[in-house]
Amino acid sequence: MRYLPLTPEDRAEMLARIGVPDIDALFADIPADKRLRAPLDLPRRQSELAVERTLRRMADKNVPAGSVPFFVGCGAYKHHVPATVDHLIQRSEFLTAYTPYQPEISQGTLQTLFEFQTQVAMLTGMEVANASMYDGSTAAAEAVLMAHRLTKRRKALLSGNLHPHYRDTIATVARLAEDEIVALAPAPAGGEDLIGRIDDSVSCVVVQTPDFYGRLHDLAPIAEKAHAAGALLIAVVTEVVSLGLVRPPGDMGADIVVAEGQSIGNPLSFGGPYVGLFATRQKFVRQMPGRLAGETIDAEGRRGYVLTLATREQHIRREKATSNICTNSGLCALAFTIHLTLLGEAGLKRLARLNHASAIALADALGQIPGVTVLNDTFFNEFTIRVPGSAASVIDALAAKGVLGGVPVSRLEPARKELGDLIVVAATEVNTDEDRAAYVAVLREVLGC
Repeated sequence: MRYLPLTPEDRAEMLARIGVPDIDALFADIPADKRLRAPLDLPRRQSELAVERTLRRMADKNVPAGSVPFFVGCGAYKHHVPATVDHLIQRSEFLTAYTPYQPEISQGTLQTLFEFQTQVAMLTGMEVANASMYDGSTAAAEAVLMAHRLTKRRKALLSGNLHPHYRDTIATVARLAEDEIVALAPAPAGGEDLIGRIDDSVSCVVVQTPDFYGRLHDLAPIAEKAHAAGALLIAVVTEVVSLGLVRPPGDMGADIVVAEGQSIGNPLSFGGPYVGLFATRQKFVRQMPGRLAGETIDAEGRRGYVLTLATREQHIRREKATSNICTNSGLCALAFTIHLTLLGEAGLKRLARLNHASAIALADALGQIPGVTVLNDTFFNEFTIRVPGSAASVIDALAAKGVLGGVPVSRLEPARKELGDLIVVAATEVNTDEDRAAYVAVLREVLGC
């Protein structure tokens, strides 16, 4: 076959050379229950035209976020991205392929990375930021590994209100590193005793604000207790627009701040790609994963940009590498930088206020529906409601009537039956008065009010 040039004898020789009995042995690190037992039920061959038609029918089952009232969040948010962003990211000076190893031909890319780092450091209230990570969840996992290197301890304490995807990503990486993870139980209504669990065996405390359920947290007391125990505080932010209005984690004592930057400059894609933000204190910079773009001057005294720090195994010995991050989300970081530059400080603050006002209006309206309870006493643009019966069934019923009303907590926490009546609802600047009114009217109808 044209695309399968190896014979069974070729494959047998290759397997023998690397010392494994069969191809399945190459996938030993993937849990057995996650592997396919048989090929997918798909036609063995189809024409290109037939494949296009099949995929189009599948795609048509999706409901585009902009076509209906949309209140879904939980780590990926629908915001308005100006057309200018898409236009500018296509300019030739930003089209350097892959990694800017040769600074003399990568000045456009390096400068935008430098500006990106500056913006992230200012947003988070930290002293130094890297040139992006893959996404927020893997940035959180890298932050935990960094804390282990700095403290020489191997146990991380995770808030129960950390986004489940972030928790699971940290746990996956920790398992491979043979580190210990202690994750507290979710506390949607508040009251989590995180401070009481911090002791001198903990390397870091991981806290999200606004958290998965939308609650805002004062990190200062947690930071004080963590530092007294010799641990680091890692702050997680999944909705970066919130930093236009709330106090930055760095100002509250965080040692490492990780965030998802999708909300600025990047559309709500089905699964990404997104861009992870990573910032820390200057004294920890040598243990920061990824890479750092810096400003310098050339032999003729002209300003230029270079990779200042790149402590990964592509550049140094594997045992000295801080990370196995092999690239960065360059295009998404560029879009982030352009959008934030267009907004400016005043624009970001205004955008954040619009988000908060939209969420307040929706929370007030939903809270008036009999049987619906808003759990939050604080929130930015996302909050949690309790509904009668199954939240997943309510969401399905809303969707059938043309309203995407949020994320049932059971979708991300299926094992916790006690959370089955909770919905996380997000409201941003794209939601109109008509959208909110439609949500309230349809929810009343679904609940029989």
